[in-house]
Amino acid sequence: MVEKLNEAQREEGLRGLGGWTYEDKSGSIARVFKFKDFSEAFAFMSRVALAAEKAGHHPDWSNSYNSVTIRLSTHDAGGLTDKDIALAGAIDRILA
Repeated sequence: MVEKLNEAQREEGLRGLGGWTYEDKSGSIARVFKFKDFSEAFAFMSRVALAAEKAGHHPDWSNSYNSVTIRLSTHDAGGLTDKDIALAGAIDRILA
């Protein structure tokens, strides 16, 4: 099983990410992505889905027209782990 990150590890991991915030209540990190239109948002979600499947780690997410909200946590660990930080980094690279 993957170990939940402590506060110092979490802060270190977040420093390397762009725009992700920690949500204490849910023990997850989240980010809202905005696009020109629904097609761009959906294309982004498709690319994220492929990265998530490859990583074997899947996001909690929602889509409304041109907006995609992604939350990451490792349910088995009860909070944030290295798997979440790694997937957030992969998602950030999709946008680069």
